[in-house]
Amino acid sequence: MHGPGAGSSGWLLVALCTATGAYCLLRMRSRVEEQRRTAGGEALMGFGMAAMAVPAAVVAPPRWAWAVYAAVFGAAGLRALWAARSSAHHLHHLVGAFAMVYMAAMTASGTHAGIPVLTGVLLVYFTAYVLWTGTRLVPVTFGGPAGDLRAPGWGDRLELARACRLAMGIGMLAMLLPL
Repeated sequence: MHGPGAGSSGWLLVALCTATGAYCLLRMRSRVEEQRRTAGGEALMGFGMAAMAVPAAVVAPPRWAWAVYAAVFGAAGLRALWAARSSAHHLHHLVGAFAMVYMAAMTASGTHAGIPVLTGVLLVYFTAYVLWTGTRLVPVTFGGPAGDLRAPGWGDRLELARACRLAMGIGMLAMLLPL
């Protein structure tokens, strides 16, 4: 997003990703352990995407900052690879972390142009992910098993978690398109 013409759309993406990251932090208070673990990775992705989307006209990070982004998301990718042993959802985190490393490397190179085939594969993946996630945004019933009428906490709202994943997928598409 640090290429030419990334003005107001860049700020909209910053706001979307920051809000998503903040909600993912709330999800870390979930009663379900797997949701807490997943929410941490998604919060990192949301805030990282927000930082990378800040228009360069406002803050042009030094070239070494992109290496830091690549290192952080490379480590997140390794963690996602390790976590994928127990949950296939972490494979999506692995692809997302790879995409962030790829975008950081392309921006650090100063060309703002990616490898067309690789960019195309990532665009197809995230387009399919956005469409699939969007179809899963159906109302979820409140409460747990029969007889449990407690309203879920903010960290346990599955429909909001899916909406955040949808928002991050759309954000990833917006960041990949300029490459």
